[in-house]
Amino acid sequence: MHHTSTNALLVLLVRFLIHIHNSSTAVIAFSSTRKRMMLTRRTPQEVQLEIKDPVDPDALLQSRAILDELRSRPSSSSSSSSSVGGGHCSSDALLAIARRFGDVVPPSDDDDDESGGCGYVVPSSECRLAYESLTDDERRTLANVRDRVRAFAEAQRRSVVDVEVDIPGGKAGHTVSPCRVAGCYAPGGRYPLPSSVIMTVVTARAAGCPYVVLCSPRPAPITLAAAYVSGADLVLSVGGAQAIGAMAYGVATTVRRRSSSPPPDDDDSSFEEEVVVVVPPCDVIVGPGNRWVTAAKSIVSGRCGIDMLAGPSEVLVIADSSADPIVVASDLIAQAEHDVVARAILVSDDPRLIDEVDIEVARQVDTLPEPNRSTASEALRRSFAVLCSDVDECVSVSDRLAPEHLEVHTRDPTGVGMRCANYGGLFVGPDCAEVLGDYGAGPNHTLPTGGTGRYTGGLSVFNFLRIRTWMRIDDGAGGECQDMVEDCVRMARLEGLEGHARAAERRRR
Repeated sequence: MHHTSTNALLVLLVRFLIHIHNSSTAVIAFSSTRKRMMLTRRTPQEVQLEIKDPVDPDALLQSRAILDELRSRPSSSSSSSSSVGGGHCSSDALLAIARRFGDVVPPSDDDDDESGGCGYVVPSSECRLAYESLTDDERRTLANVRDRVRAFAEAQRRSVVDVEVDIPGGKAGHTVSPCRVAGCYAPGGRYPLPSSVIMTVVTARAAGCPYVVLCSPRPAPITLAAAYVSGADLVLSVGGAQAIGAMAYGVATTVRRRSSSPPPDDDDSSFEEEVVVVVPPCDVIVGPGNRWVTAAKSIVSGRCGIDMLAGPSEVLVIADSSADPIVVASDLIAQAEHDVVARAILVSDDPRLIDEVDIEVARQVDTLPEPNRSTASEALRRSFAVLCSDVDECVSVSDRLAPEHLEVHTRDPTGVGMRCANYGGLFVGPDCAEVLGDYGAGPNHTLPTGGTGRYTGGLSVFNFLRIRTWMRIDDGAGGECQDMVEDCVRMARLEGLEGHARAAERRRR
């Protein structure tokens, strides 16, 4: 009996020790996860829109110097020292800068020159070969994305039409027409972005632009393939400020041609110089880029149109207790892997969900390959989560920040989404991942950042369109027209502009 009691006590002791061990392990694991939580906690009161100048001052100085260099160096295909005219960039200077920054691959002795003597121009045959080298599935995907983006952009184009209305004594209206030359930029940094090629080039085409230029530094084959399916007319292997300068000012070179009637001595006077435009000046330049691209766009804005001055990418997720923490975490990470300065923000009325998402973020980040893991981890350290009292307060916090991308994971995602006022792009419901917008569901993925969604929208056909008004007076002597003339005379004198008043008086009948 004593022996049996001893055995029973030993069994109880072993079970107790196992329980203590498991509990300790769980506590250690939980504590370790807590230490690795990545989203900083903020209260709604601590969240304010931080208006930051997207133009980096150092990049601005460097970009200005690059643009000056582009336009100050003579350009020729021979020893001629005459500079190009018309305010164009020098072709020689562009090639030298592109080589200095690694935008182009240095030519080899065996290279055939299909670029017209400009080493930064990608031959159309190279774009076609890049497309043909893809697998059937890859070609099909590029075509599918192009078609969806084009269908949405064409629907936008159809939403704006010419208008004509009656005015006193005549007619007035507006016409809608595309710009002549569109410039598109596709980043070539950490990852190739064929999606940016499609989003910009296809949208310009849908707007009706007759000529489209694409710039991307050292473009990957998939980038060239995207340029081919999107219909870019001219592809330049150029990036940074030099790409923006080339598109804004155009590029020309001076070539020497033998005169049709050379003198007998065949000296230099037997040659004539001719300016050849390699890149036409673009009327509008669009597309995301690095800080030198943004700085250069700020410099050329006014000479040509630009879409926006974009800052770091961002996503904000509004989620309640119905949200799946695994899905929410994956969407935050997808945005964070863009760049070390990207921001992923979670706004919720459920503290438990915030903790579960944070634990899941830490777990999922560890499974990413490099350099994605390091990039996302650094970005997530700049990111945060906000606990609100209810969903209405979540909406208020989101509107304050006007995020580039806004996802809604709630019981009534459509209702909540329609109450949100400020954002670049809205993604409604747990199945509508922001990455679906990135890769061509239809709407454009080039969206306003840094709170600018309060007053503007993303890239669309409207960036390439000009809405211009006109008016015509057919019956200047009519009573209605004469009433308008008298109103103009009085308004001019109220503003102290006597010349205006007298010009109107000349229309009295």
